[in-house]
Amino acid sequence: MPRRFPLRALPLALLALTACGDQTPDSGPAPAAAAVTVANCGHTVAPETTPQRVITLNQGATEIVLALGAEEQLAGTAYLDDEISAEWADAYTRVPVLSEEYPSREAILEQHPDLVVGSYASAFTDRAAGDRESLDELGIASYLSPFACPDAADVPEVSWDTVHQQIEELALLLDREEEGDALVEQQRATLDEIRGRSPAEGLSVLWWDGGTDTPMVGAGEGGPQLVLDALGATNVFADLAGEWATTSWEAVLEADPDLIVLVDASWDTAEEKTAFLREDPALRDLTAVREEAFITVPFSTSTPGVRNVEAVQLIDAQLADG
Repeated sequence: MPRRFPLRALPLALLALTACGDQTPDSGPAPAAAAVTVANCGHTVAPETTPQRVITLNQGATEIVLALGAEEQLAGTAYLDDEISAEWADAYTRVPVLSEEYPSREAILEQHPDLVVGSYASAFTDRAAGDRESLDELGIASYLSPFACPDAADVPEVSWDTVHQQIEELALLLDREEEGDALVEQQRATLDEIRGRSPAEGLSVLWWDGGTDTPMVGAGEGGPQLVLDALGATNVFADLAGEWATTSWEAVLEADPDLIVLVDASWDTAEEKTAFLREDPALRDLTAVREEAFITVPFSTSTPGVRNVEAVQLIDAQLADG
């Protein structure tokens, strides 16, 4: 499933409009709420009333909705990359799981959704919900993570402000603005508390996503860079463009990082990565490998979203524990 996209400027706007009420399928009367319009990836998201039957088609989308305390508004979820964050795991058990990966369009429509949310553009293709225009024709609103906009011109630069804007946009659509504001405030306070005192301060870091022939690494314009900047660490591949980039093991040997962050994913585990580094006759001489300076983060914390702060906390805590 495609996950990574080039990054550009952010053309997003939020407009609060007039109050209205309506009936949502199978859910009783929807509470009166302000209708809203959100500009999203060149598409207008304008549900007539507060969505009460939301379907999230990727883990990042699901976790934002759960983080907003809106699990009762979820009619279904799908497609986890790894474990749901422990913070929202209990709420997740009360939400119907439609499919391990993408459910069919028919399975989605059977749930009578009023809003479909995706983290990746692949959520709005024939293999899943179908294109967003066809959902509009059925009266179903849709929202795509701005970091996954199909048109590169619509993709924002990754920053804490744009990560938090995504949270705020979904909070607005779900009539959870108070919860969204509280979540963003909490995340900013956590970052402020860690900045300037983390044991990662000044360390050179390789963020290794995967790949053994040619390693895929965290580059200078995405989630990994955002996390490492918050920790005061130096990304050894910050000069590479984009969120992720392929490089060579020769370049890794030349950089000789103090620390290696290993992305743990079901399709490429941190344990497998560690074994590869220890067994390779050249890579096992890297300073970080000799000193066992490995930090593990789940894949879902490495892409721009609600869990980036968790990645900052995980790295900070693992280094503090020695």
